[in-house]
Amino acid sequence: MIEIKKLQAYYQADMVFVTAHAAERFRQRGIQAKDIRQAVNNGEIIEQYPDDYPYPSCLIMGLSVKMQTIHVVMSDEGNCSRIITAYYPDKEKWEDDLKTRKV
Repeated sequence: MIEIKKLQAYYQADMVFVTAHAAERFRQRGIQAKDIRQAVNNGEIIEQYPDDYPYPSCLIMGLSVKMQTIHVVMSDEGNCSRIITAYYPDKEKWEDDLKTRKV
């Protein structure tokens, strides 16, 4: 199971990477790198994906620099992490707490 403290430590050690594809998605969504870092630093893990390939990942809910709720998917690769995606949660898909998926 991934722990938020470990992902925060990767940020502190400058061991978090972003693919070009993910960076393009952030740009399209108006999300900046500082928003993602802020969300990870103040966030909590709300879903775990232990069977993701090639590395386990998790979904973090946190607040952006402008205090907007943001979701970030990160991997744990053992000694570093990769940002897979980040987005502002859609209220059509998430309950009011923005932690629970609607069924």
